[in-house]
Amino acid sequence: MRKSHKKKQKIGIVTSNKMNKTIVVRVCRTAKHSKYSRVIRLFSKVKAHDEKNTAAIGDEVKIIPCRPLSKDKRWRLVQITKKAS
Repeated sequence: MRKSHKKKQKIGIVTSNKMNKTIVVRVCRTAKHSKYSRVIRLFSKVKAHDEKNTAAIGDEVKIIPCRPLSKDKRWRLVQITKKAS
């Protein structure tokens, strides 16, 4: 793993693995509400490349950015940090 990808890696939960070699990952981030100054959780869904189709729904995975692999895929699966129970 290159040094430039160290801070860009994200951790998320797999929500779908029905596509071939592709998973949908739900990534959470926190931000402060502009008006009410309360910390809120914001979610985004990204598509990631899973070469060996190993990730299952509910797994916690680590992803890093890569070159565009398709219209929507710009992320690549690095490792599965926690398997779903």
